[in-house]
This record gives sequence, structure tokens and C-alpha cells, in this order.
Amino acid sequence: MIDERPITDWLPITKKEADKRGWNDLDVVLISGDAYVDHPSFGTAVVGRIIESEGFKIGIVAQPNWQDDLRDFKKFGKPKYFFGVTAGCMDSMVNHYTANKRLRSTDAYTPGGQAGFRPDYASTAYCKILKEIYPDVPVLLGGIEASLRRVTHYDYWADKLFPSILEDSKADILVYGMGDQPLREILKLLKKGVPFENLRTLKQVAFLQEEGEELPRNKNWETVELSSHEECLEDKIKYAANFKVVEVESNKWQANRITQKIGNRTLVINPPYKTMDEKEIDASFDMPYTRAPHPKYKNRGGIPAFEMIKFSINMHRGCFGGCSFCTISAHQGKFIASRSEESILKEVEQVVADPTFKGYISDLGGPSANMYKMKGKVEAICDRCTSPSCIHPVICSNLDTSHKPMTELYRKVDAHPKVKKAFIGSGIRYDLLVDDFNKNNADGNHDEYIEQVVTRHVSGRLKVAPEHTSDATLRVMRKPSFKYFHKFKEKYEKISEKHGLKQQLIPYFISSHPGCEEHDMANLAAETKDMGFQLEQVQDFTPTPMTVATVIYYAGVHPYTLKPIETVKDKEEKLNQRRFFFWYKRENRDYIRKSLQKANRPELIEKLLDEPQALHSKKPILPNKGNKPIPKWLEERRRNGK
Repeated sequence: MIDERPITDWLPITKKEADKRGWNDLDVVLISGDAYVDHPSFGTAVVGRIIESEGFKIGIVAQPNWQDDLRDFKKFGKPKYFFGVTAGCMDSMVNHYTANKRLRSTDAYTPGGQAGFRPDYASTAYCKILKEIYPDVPVLLGGIEASLRRVTHYDYWADKLFPSILEDSKADILVYGMGDQPLREILKLLKKGVPFENLRTLKQVAFLQEEGEELPRNKNWETVELSSHEECLEDKIKYAANFKVVEVESNKWQANRITQKIGNRTLVINPPYKTMDEKEIDASFDMPYTRAPHPKYKNRGGIPAFEMIKFSINMHRGCFGGCSFCTISAHQGKFIASRSEESILKEVEQVVADPTFKGYISDLGGPSANMYKMKGKVEAICDRCTSPSCIHPVICSNLDTSHKPMTELYRKVDAHPKVKKAFIGSGIRYDLLVDDFNKNNADGNHDEYIEQVVTRHVSGRLKVAPEHTSDATLRVMRKPSFKYFHKFKEKYEKISEKHGLKQQLIPYFISSHPGCEEHDMANLAAETKDMGFQLEQVQDFTPTPMTVATVIYYAGVHPYTLKPIETVKDKEEKLNQRRFFFWYKRENRDYIRKSLQKANRPELIEKLLDEPQALHSKKPILPNKGNKPIPKWLEERRRNGK
């Protein structure tokens, strides 16, 4: 149990805890916007454990108070090497606000789900405070918020372009993407006595240098210069064109260095590391985590994000889907880093050993559950690849999409005597399982995988994400045609029927996405209703830094073609698109009816609202003759005096 473990099993979060380890001073102090949960799904824990594993004395300041006398930032004193800063597992603005810019009332990464324990733009706020208190101590910035804001980016909440987060935060160096590899290299060099300011030649870091200062030399790197931040402010097209360069270089194994002028300084973004190999990613997951929140939180209530993943297992990182609205590949990369079977099964043993485990693993998956072990057949081809997606518009012929390694691993987990059931809680890329789209099924690995999932790993409902029904919108999203969802649904239902199972298929959809118009939403509502869905798992598009869709939202053009794409921005128009998801709610019927009448689409009114076309045609409604029962729609119309 948590209370029976010594406090030294966790990394110290107070000076007293550091003293118990015999540490009078620390090498590194890590500031985090999340509560400290010592679990491999939480970035602060991973970073802290990496620092510890390299022999450094590390302390964590979790969710410091930034509004008082700033004592939380001072409690460990000045670290020997640097302060590390992260906003946490989410961009702080996404964490704080809804798609309608309303303040959220909860925070999943805080005890009791309480909101208000981190500032807006947390990375910048923390860095500024540290630079004021300890101006001579280097600040190393990382995490999702910093990673996705490393270059000129559109901020939806301020509705304007921001420069690189390095400019506003005053951090010395930024580590972008999954930080395991650059962080280990930084620590090894510091241990050897290399000054912090000499770390600018490392891969996967970004920094600002003064005008006229010579770029650090590296004979293996070419340099690509973006339009300056000031040019982006003047010209949205230049901002959009910049994005293409950043995305392409971020997803290359042989990438170029990127530079961008910001005022009288230059932003330098060094190329990323190649995707972690099996040994490297295992090292991140095999560290001595307690797999529990720090005991100081026990009287404040559970941490919702932890409760959700407490008994889950992450099998891999990365996603090669490249969806226009998603930041996974922008941060984790498009190439998959898969753990070894041995490492995963070792974690299964840790999960089942928890005294509160009841036999159910909540998720055995990853960013997209069914990409484990998938990679290029010929690595040399991947080496030269510049495509942001391996499966759009078609599946790359060099991509090995066999589901056999996953199927075999699922069966091994199933066979564990203490596991009653292991669910696949993370979403599945259904298009990889449709033979018409993915023709790599000569050995029947698709069908074998689906049958294994349907019969053993579904908790009443299986989540998939077609996102839309309009092919035009789906092309902007970098998603496949909706016809493939129909085919997947047929296969899913056939297997369910074969085994006598009644398990829901739950599709996710997005409204107000760039390229989506109101008639697309009407067609979506009608088509999904025909398929028997009454939608619940839906969301309104939220522009977040470092996505294609956000660039389109702000600039009005696609960054790869620079051609215009219509985007809904008005709050009322966005709400109206969303209404079509909920055609079955009484409060939406009147708007939907009027909208479709205006569009001259009586057939959709009939489909969605069960009101015959005759009601909305120009022909008069004839009186009821004889003793035929009056239809409900006509009865309601007469009752309303229409």
C-alpha cells in the first residue's frame, strides 16, 4: 500500500524529503504544472527518473504557487546545474479552456480534480519567475506546451501570433519532442564539466542567439531559414508556408536545422534525434516508479488522470497518422517507438501486484492502439521520407502494418492468471483493418486481430474515430473516406454476431473543422442516423499550436498548397454546426428545420426530424379525409397553429 512505502521511494518534493536522502543541495530542480504522479505515463516522473538514473540529485516542485511570495520556487535553493520547467502533460491553455474559450471547472492532473493550481501559459510564467529569482541559473524548458510553441505559432485564446516560447519565457534552451534522448546527452555532458551554454550543438534542442552571432558548426547539418516572426505578423501566407517546413523537418530522420529571425535575435532549432530503439524506450519504462501519486496528496482526493490510467499499459509512442488536427506526431513523432514484449509483460506483473487491482487492465495500447511494432520494411526509404503521414492519402507500400505482434502479445497478457480481462481503451485506427484500404492482409492478420479484440478486449464499446462523413472535409483532416468506416462496421458486426456479442461501436466526430460547412454537418447527421448512431462522442474543433488545421484556421490557406480553405470561426456558427450532432434533442429541432429549409433540403428534414418532405414542399397540405389517423407530425403542426 502507498502508506507503507518509505517516502524515499518517491523523488523528493520538499527540502525535508531531500534531507532524508542525505542531499543537502540538489543538482537539478524540476518545476511542473502537474501534481507529481510517479508513473511512466506522466512526463514529470519520466524526466525526474531519467535525471536520477544519470546520478544527479533531483527535486520536484509540483504545481508551485505563483501568486504569493514565491516560496515554492525557493524551497530547494539554487541547483548546481539547472532548473527544468514543464507546464505538464497538456498545454496549459487547453487544460484551462474549452473550445468556446470558457474556463474549465476541473483539472485532471490535480488532486480532487480542482482547477486553478497552474497559471495560464504556465511554461512562460514559471521561467520568468525563476529568471527573476535566480538570474544566473540556466533554465531548461521542455514538455508538450513548450515543444508545440517552439516557433512562431497561432494562439487561439489570445487570437494572435506568438513568437517562439523562448522569446517570452527567457529560458536558455528548449528540448522539443520526447525528451529522453537529448536529456540524457545533456546530463552526460554536464557531468563531464561541459558548460551549459555549450549545449547548443546537441540534437533536438532550440535556443535564441544574438544577431550576427555565428551558428554552432556541424558539418552534417544544412540550415533552412523560415520567414521571420515579423514577416509572419504582416503576411499570413508566410506563416502558413513556415509551418510546412517545420512539420517536414520534424518528421525526417535526416533533417535540416531551422532558423528564424525574431527581432534582433535568431531562433535556432536543431534537427531531432532518430526515433528511439527498443532498448532506449524500454529504459524509460523500466525505471523504479512507485506507480502512484506522491503521498502528500492522499487527503486532497484522487487525481483523475491517474485514476484513468492506473491499470493501463502504454506499449508504444508515436503515430504515423498525421491527422491535421492532432499534435501527437508533432510531439511524439510519426515513427513508432515500440517497447519489447519483455518490458510490457514486466509492467503487467507490476500492475497485477497492486493490492487494489481487481483483474482488469483498463488499456493495453498507445496513442493509436494498433500501431505497435509497425515500421518501414526498408529503413533506407524511411530515411529519405518527407511525408507527414504514412497512411494518407494511401498507405505507404513500405509500411509493415501486420497486427500479428499485437495479437500475440494480447494473448500472452490474457493468459496471465491474475488478469480477468485486458481492455483496449485507446482508440483503434480502423482504416488499418479495412482490406480495401490496407491490402496487407494476405495472412489474415486483420481479421485475426479484430476477432481477438472483439471477443476479448472490448469493455462494452469500442472507440474509433472516423471524424467526419464528408470526403472533402476528411481530405483536409488527412483521414480516409467514410466508406471505409462502413466496411469496418460491417466486419465488426459480423464478428460480434458470430460470437453472440452485443457491444457498441462508438465513432468520434468533429464539428467546425477547417473545410467543413453546415451542409456537411447535416449530411453527417443524416448518414450516422441511418447507420443507427445517436452521437455522444463528439467535439468542436479547437485550434492548438503546431497543427495543420490551426494554420488553416488562422491563415485561411492550407500550408502545403497555400490554397484557400473555408473555416467557421464565428461562435454562433460553430454552435450551429454542433447542433447537427444532436438532432434528436428538442432544443435543436427548430434551428435544423429552418437551416435545411433555407438550403432547400427537405429530404434531410425528413431523415433527421421524421417530418415528411410534403410538409416542407411548396404544395399545400391537404385536409385529412376519411377516418385515417392523423400523423403525429401533422397533429403537432396543427396544435402549434401552423
